[in-house]
Amino acid sequence: MHVLMVIGGGVALLGIFVLFGWLWGASAAGMALAARIFIPAWLLVAAVNMWVGVSHAGYSMREEFPILLIVFLVPAALAAFAIWSFSQS
Repeated sequence: MHVLMVIGGGVALLGIFVLFGWLWGASAAGMALAARIFIPAWLLVAAVNMWVGVSHAGYSMREEFPILLIVFLVPAALAAFAIWSFSQS
């Protein structure tokens, strides 16, 4: 359940990034740039989530790494699709 909540948070954060890209740039290029900026920011958030799981929840790195991949890749894939989609406009 926690994984789904974190992924949902990542998708919501991507939406916020794209919204601010639209507000600041008022174009598809601004939204694509915002989606590009989202990916490293989301990697940092996913890594912090893994660190919390290892240091506070008692999981090992071996147990948490696949979770990191899932939590990072789903919103990052949506961001990559958004970048591609906005670049086509």
